[in-house]
Amino acid sequence: MKKIINNPDEVLQDSLVGVAAAEPSQRVDHANRIIYRATPKAAGKVALVSGGGSGHEPMHGGFVGTGMLDAACAGAVFTSPTPDQMEEATKVVDTGAGVLHIVKNYTGDVMNFEMAAELADASGVRVETVVTADDVAVQDSTWTAGRRGVGLTVLLEKIVGAAAEAGADLDAVKSLAEKVSASGRSMGIALSSCTVPAAGKPTFEIADDEIEIGVGIHGEPGRRRGKLVSAKEIAELLVEPILADHDFAGAPAVVFVNGLGGTPLIELYLLYGEVDAILKKAGVTPARSLVGPYMTSLDMAGASVTVLKADDEILRLWDAPVVTPGLRWGA
Repeated sequence: MKKIINNPDEVLQDSLVGVAAAEPSQRVDHANRIIYRATPKAAGKVALVSGGGSGHEPMHGGFVGTGMLDAACAGAVFTSPTPDQMEEATKVVDTGAGVLHIVKNYTGDVMNFEMAAELADASGVRVETVVTADDVAVQDSTWTAGRRGVGLTVLLEKIVGAAAEAGADLDAVKSLAEKVSASGRSMGIALSSCTVPAAGKPTFEIADDEIEIGVGIHGEPGRRRGKLVSAKEIAELLVEPILADHDFAGAPAVVFVNGLGGTPLIELYLLYGEVDAILKKAGVTPARSLVGPYMTSLDMAGASVTVLKADDEILRLWDAPVVTPGLRWGA
């Protein structure tokens, strides 16, 4: 294992020290491992809280800021944050208008956010929850009951964050989040495993001429293992199951090609070109795009594709200004 670390058991703590030093727009609560906006949102606006295991950066801490999240709870690598972390973040960011929890569909995340919501509610904070479950690769896995929450989470946090920033109330923010969650699908492939620092070795073994089709963001297996093929064929392996699972025809789409941590942008843009061609041939109109490593799996080589069926409201909110370390435009 070759990594730029000190102690393998202290990677998260040390990383948060770096976040605090590098990002003046953010405030880090080191005791609770929570990243907040340095300047809180104005009173009377809905707040958004998300979080999950570390190792997926910039998800979620890199999306804390104007137009996206108000706080992100950081768990240990590939491990859910605790209910106490989530409760603390929820109480701190509430401005009186309530808080939306954005939760990826992993058993620990769902359970712990549910407990945190109950605790916050008991202290007088209204909490609503949306769960992302967009991975078409598998219905159930060792980590989940139902589909995994993957790349759509990035798009949802941006779109719903814009609505909350504009002053939408909690019911409207939740309704929008549910619409986005229901309208997007994702699938990924891995060319290599990832190495969790505390483990010191790859999560799984894969031959040089193999790919894992439908891999999860923690290295969980997908649909099957196959031989390495061309980018065009990889695009087909990713897009065709997405199109088979949801009707995207006749509407604009937000298309997201995500790098899993070890894939260079030259390959991700190449893949996007193949994805774009397949979608257009299928009658889907890519209206907005996002390409890059926004929801990673440590050092895993691979990529995922997310397609979100959009409308005028979703596109308007997607275009709205966002100022975070991980995503920034329009301001």
